[in-house]
Amino acid sequence: MSIVVTTPTGHVGSRVVRLLLQAGVRPRVLVRDPARLGEATRKRVDVHQGDLTDAGFVRDAVSEARSVFWVDPTPHSAADPVGTSLRTAAPLVEAAGKGDVGRVVLLSSIGAEKRHGVGHIDALAGIEEQLDATGVDVLHLRCAYFFTNLLLDLEGLSKGVLTTAFDPGFRMPWVDPRDIGDVVAARLLSEAWRGRVVQAVHGPEDLTFDQVARILSEALGHPVRLNPVSEDAVRDALRAAGMPPSAVEGIVGMTAGSRGLVPEQPRDLLTTTPTSLSGWAHARLRPLLGR
Repeated sequence: MSIVVTTPTGHVGSRVVRLLLQAGVRPRVLVRDPARLGEATRKRVDVHQGDLTDAGFVRDAVSEARSVFWVDPTPHSAADPVGTSLRTAAPLVEAAGKGDVGRVVLLSSIGAEKRHGVGHIDALAGIEEQLDATGVDVLHLRCAYFFTNLLLDLEGLSKGVLTTAFDPGFRMPWVDPRDIGDVVAARLLSEAWRGRVVQAVHGPEDLTFDQVARILSEALGHPVRLNPVSEDAVRDALRAAGMPPSAVEGIVGMTAGSRGLVPEQPRDLLTTTPTSLSGWAHARLRPLLGR
């Protein structure tokens, strides 16, 4: 069984690699810096060192793979985030269209079903459509808001402040990336699915940011107050940080385009994963802030 894993050192990819190894599979991992894998992992995987923005590298690395787990590596800060994401995925799409790849599991996002108007998520919608057009077996995992997004402002949380441009009272699904990795690994190992499949990964419950602030207050052992900011305030901050206009709109658009969004896939047995935000914050976030 030939399985390719991209971004194998990321929050999701690292979990996928570990589970595949525990299942007795030796995956092919695409990585820029093999040292980040850790020595024990490097001994047990087939390392292909290169950059996912290198089309030739990607074409060679995915050739004749039974399954590919594709994670878009494009940073939100890229000058042309949507265009860069589509160009980066193009070699995979080409390989799928030629029959060089058997199946693809795509790390997509809630909001991709809108197809446009959701900032950088529009790129995932475009990749979904391009993969669909190849006729390859493809699974689009429409994932919820990552718990790990909270790690982007450790300084603020250490001071007891949770800043967001989302509506404080809007309920939306939150998920632990490790739980996404569990779903990815299970799908990569399964031969039971065919055609085009869409599956959401919603986490255990929908939460408002007001609720998140209360959960974090309990988990971290100090009060965390919510600091709602406007989209224009986010724009101003990103511009002041030197980000190009398309990157600014790509980031703001993910929030603006998600307002009031009802995910296409309902919460059910398949889309609900177990790890609570409280448990994750106790285990992962509190130790980081304690340092």
